[in-house]
Amino acid sequence: MSLFYGKAVKKYDKRILKTIFLEALSSLGGIEKYISKGDKVLLKVNMLMKKKPDEATTTHPVFVEALSEILVEYGANVIIGDSPGGPFSIKRLNPMYTTCGFRDASEKSGASLMLNTDFKTVSFPSGISMKNITVIEELLIVDKVISISKLKSHQMMKYTGAVKNLFGVIPGTIKAEYHFNRPHLDDFADSLTDICKFANPVLSFMDGILGMDGKGPSAGNIKNFDRIFISDNPYALDYTVSKLLKTDPLSIPTIKSSLNKKYFDPNKITNVGENLNTLIINDFDFPEIHSAAFIKNENHFLHFIQSHLLMAKPIFDTNLCIKCGDCMNNCPPGAIQMNSSGYPKVNLNKCIRCYCCQELCPKKAVEVSRPPLSKFLSKL
Repeated sequence: MSLFYGKAVKKYDKRILKTIFLEALSSLGGIEKYISKGDKVLLKVNMLMKKKPDEATTTHPVFVEALSEILVEYGANVIIGDSPGGPFSIKRLNPMYTTCGFRDASEKSGASLMLNTDFKTVSFPSGISMKNITVIEELLIVDKVISISKLKSHQMMKYTGAVKNLFGVIPGTIKAEYHFNRPHLDDFADSLTDICKFANPVLSFMDGILGMDGKGPSAGNIKNFDRIFISDNPYALDYTVSKLLKTDPLSIPTIKSSLNKKYFDPNKITNVGENLNTLIINDFDFPEIHSAAFIKNENHFLHFIQSHLLMAKPIFDTNLCIKCGDCMNNCPPGAIQMNSSGYPKVNLNKCIRCYCCQELCPKKAVEVSRPPLSKFLSKL
């Protein structure tokens, strides 16, 4: 049986959040059911990129501070951390922790920040899609993991929640390899559900007070959803939230994968929070996701039709682009190069449609565009 707790919350107030979290933990069976005094606990936040809290791209620091303080007061040793895309280095992590507000949250709550940038490849015999996995070393050191995700849409996976948040235990640059080696949506989703299984979070919290829909996870619409969600099962959390967002759970690749693998039973989810009918979000704008599958075709004409006329592709807005090169540096297949004017240009024959360029662009200068022919055919 999986337990789910949801509550309407309108603002980031540490006192209010602590009261709610304590109530939620009690409803879930008590903090001692999940954490022992003295445990080293990794709070795996969503720190996608260097963004301020009000930009709704990362977990809000007050949300993290409230939970950290509860755990520290209980007697746990709390580490706040994530491995975002790009180089996994202290030089890169430190300014991100500061801008995202996690440094302040750690200092106020008595937690520490994850500054260990080592990683290891380990065996995962119980994995269904992955038998070996490369993860941040901190994951192998801590006693427990708690996921703190952000309620957001995602242009590749439709939705990013508790399960996808655990992709952050994969070292930054290794993420590109996972995208490149698993370009199809279902294959990539299978890797995400196994990564989550390996990370094995004892609790999953979702910050949905301020969230994002539309062109998420970084360039979408910032909205007040005024919700928090908590579960002892990350797969069950995503499944229940998808229902509250009024979409078919099977349309979200990670949920489809976790159901296929029987990582949870949707018929055995018990609600211990507010009435679910009061938590429904009616106006969540989901992006139309596009398969990242890119099947090489020996027929050059068909190959051109597929890559240029049927598949969605990234478009770069030169009015917004600052020529930073983040898109090129984080492109898994190396399909992006900077042209003679310093702007990015994508080779569609190499592009695997992972949209990392859109996800990691600091200026929202990348648009995922669907070709007119593809739009026309979808209506037939």
